[in-house]
Amino acid sequence: MPRGGESSGSPGGRGGTSLTALLLTVFTILSKVQSDRNVYPSAGVLFVHVLEREYFKGEFPPYPKPGELNNDPITFNTNLMGYPDRPGWLRYIQRTPYSDGVLYGSPTIESVGKPTIIEITAYNRRTFETARHNLVINIMSAEDFPLPYKAEFFIKNMNVEEMLASEVLGDFLGAVKNVWQPERLNAINITSALDRGGRVPLPINNMKEGVYVMVGADVTFSSCLREFENPQNQLRCSQEMEPVITCDKKFRSQFQIDWCKIYLVDKIQHVFTSQDVVHREGILPDIGEYKPPSESLKSRDYYSDFLITLAIPSAIALVLFLILAYIMCCRREGVEKRNMQTPDIQLVHHSAIQKSTKELREMSKHREIAWPLSTLPVFHPITGEIVPPVHPDSYDNTSMPLMQTQQNLPHQTQIPQQKTEGKWHS
Repeated sequence: MPRGGESSGSPGGRGGTSLTALLLTVFTILSKVQSDRNVYPSAGVLFVHVLEREYFKGEFPPYPKPGELNNDPITFNTNLMGYPDRPGWLRYIQRTPYSDGVLYGSPTIESVGKPTIIEITAYNRRTFETARHNLVINIMSAEDFPLPYKAEFFIKNMNVEEMLASEVLGDFLGAVKNVWQPERLNAINITSALDRGGRVPLPINNMKEGVYVMVGADVTFSSCLREFENPQNQLRCSQEMEPVITCDKKFRSQFQIDWCKIYLVDKIQHVFTSQDVVHREGILPDIGEYKPPSESLKSRDYYSDFLITLAIPSAIALVLFLILAYIMCCRREGVEKRNMQTPDIQLVHHSAIQKSTKELREMSKHREIAWPLSTLPVFHPITGEIVPPVHPDSYDNTSMPLMQTQQNLPHQTQIPQQKTEGKWHS
């Protein structure tokens, strides 16, 4: 019974609490399905989209204790809707679960007018909850596409996520514009050096992976950009030395450019002023999209394979076994057949040899051989007198042991033995 002033919980109240919890759960699940975000990049121009962790933190429940900062580790998974991976032109990078993810790439002209839906799945590594958003990429055709002049720079002191920042990329494009002086200048693509076959740098001295940045313009290359073509600079590059570039000071304060790896393309004259990019070991060539086999596969008959792999070797082994058994069992001549085919004079000679051998063995059993003096005693063990050699005729040589015992030796002196009473007797 409840005490005064208290009311017992009714079944209706408990049911209302359960219904409220169910509605909150359903609302939490539905809140994770947001409307699609639309972006409109241009073909042939660098596209960068940042997946901000702060944007997805609202999709997950807060910390149980109020006042604590929500700094859950969040990772992202991106793929083209209906496919396990992203389009070939789109890349993704996220260094740590506590940093933002970045989608970047250069849209191709083939994707113009076709909406590309990217599914973005955020994973909360603390609560193991997920949230999914869709990013709709509507690729538009750019003016004067493609730009006739392109230059690719290799920056040694940058990682790809650092170069994708709008401030850093803007500073680089501003330095290139001061050197090139074009009317239109666009960033076309950014590629990590690891994607070109580069090695992961050692975690010392704040070493970076390096990044390739390709830019395009509408005017021809400046004289400064062509200075690496000088024979002196080409010789220095072959000796792994820094070339002398007059405009390098405009980049040196923030960007360390490897001028030996600059890549210039003139689309108007179709002349490549430097060697084409060589796919190193580990980089597969682009052969287009994967085309899986058709779903209607024909059944294969393995009977012929069975005959070739098992039946034919077994039959050959059986034939060889029968031939060997016939040779070993059916082709034996026997002693009688051998004697019948052997000439009589040869049999007589063989019988005489066997008889002589037998007689020699019988005679060897009765021969007498004198024992060597080294095995006979020379001095008396007690008196030290010289003992005359034993005549071989007085012993049976065939049964004489190698070492003479005291009982067989002549002139043996008896050693007195002590009895149990403690008296000595000779």
